[in-house]
Amino acid sequence: MMAHPETLRELLTRYEALRSRPGRGRELDDVSYTLCVSTATRDIRDALRAARAHVAGSQAA
Repeated sequence: MMAHPETLRELLTRYEALRSRPGRGRELDDVSYTLCVSTATRDIRDALRAARAHVAGSQAA
């Protein structure tokens, strides 16, 4: 089961914002974990790929 596209969009936005700001390691870890759980993956790279694909697919529909 995949999270709602809007939820994933918000998580992706937050992930990118935190990634660009030093000193946000714990918050970035939390968002990364949430993305993994939300996309049923174990690796952030897989989670990002899955979330982006799901968001893109929802925009096309």
